[in-house]
Amino acid sequence: MTHTLPHSPSTVEGAAESRYPADRLLEDVTKLFVHAGLAADKAGTVASTLLDADMMGHATHGLVLVPWYLEAIESGSLAHAGEIEVVSDRGACVAWNGHRLPGAWLIHRAIDLSLERIAEHGVFTITIAGAHHTGALATYLPRLTSRGLMPILSCSGPASSGVAPFGGMRPLFTPNPLAAGIPTSQDPMLLDISSSITTNNRARQLASEGRRFPGAWAIDAEGHATDDPVAAVQDGGSLLPVGGLDHGHKGYGMALLVEALTQGLSGLGRNSRPKGVVMNVFLQVIDPAAFGGTDAFVTETTWLADACRDNPPRPGVRKVRVPGEQAMVLHRAAQKHGVPLSAGTIAALADRLRAAGLPVPTPL
Repeated sequence: MTHTLPHSPSTVEGAAESRYPADRLLEDVTKLFVHAGLAADKAGTVASTLLDADMMGHATHGLVLVPWYLEAIESGSLAHAGEIEVVSDRGACVAWNGHRLPGAWLIHRAIDLSLERIAEHGVFTITIAGAHHTGALATYLPRLTSRGLMPILSCSGPASSGVAPFGGMRPLFTPNPLAAGIPTSQDPMLLDISSSITTNNRARQLASEGRRFPGAWAIDAEGHATDDPVAAVQDGGSLLPVGGLDHGHKGYGMALLVEALTQGLSGLGRNSRPKGVVMNVFLQVIDPAAFGGTDAFVTETTWLADACRDNPPRPGVRKVRVPGEQAMVLHRAAQKHGVPLSAGTIAALADRLRAAGLPVPTPL
């Protein structure tokens, strides 16, 4: 079972883009969510998370999802009201059930709690079962790295599938991303990687455009490697784990780890057979001050980031970057010069704004 997200028009080759002021977009989208019935604090948090995704270059997880979120609110699949259920609380270890409340709001509440407790415990860990959609994990990391903390964040969808275990043919896992933020003396290193080569949404997008994967990123229903996204998302095939047919045991192992962290520890997983849009989350926050010291940590991570950047680039590569480097550059540019949105994204947003009696933002 999979839940289908809309394709991002901004990733279509040749799609026109214009830039819009970030503060205006945040205000407008927040009002849209409130108009649909979402509480103001939740509306603002979800809008900010989607906007940050666009600002960091993750257009597939950005404002293109606003109509889908509005439909989820209107249908009731996303709970617009309710409280977090505390399943367990041992101080440094907490488990929640989110009862289909917005994933972005739940994760930020978990970050709030981690900031309250990290000084006492040094390491704080929380799981969230039953959240709604979480969005791009990289968007959450700077809130913690800016305070010198190292977050490890992961999620999975126990009601969804799309990736077969290594050696298998039947989809079982979601792409199961694992993200981490590593503070340095400059921009943090931001990891946000999936255990599969690509995602279901990207495969559906390519299939709808009549395009193919750059390589054999999937298998068909008979288990043969293919570059045809249709075989993976429409004809009974599967996406391949990271490493593909040769070394897919690596992505497979990562998927198993994420499932154990997000579903095993939360106590609600595939074995419970949940339905609809369900996301489980694992967040661990580490304070370097509780170990070898913050200064020593930053000295090492800064040296490492610089050593990567100073590494001679191979032919065809302009320079070596560290994870998250481009995202932070793009975010600053979007804050200064406006958020780039495709014509399709802004058109869908404008339709919803007009229907709600709200003004449509004009490009810069």
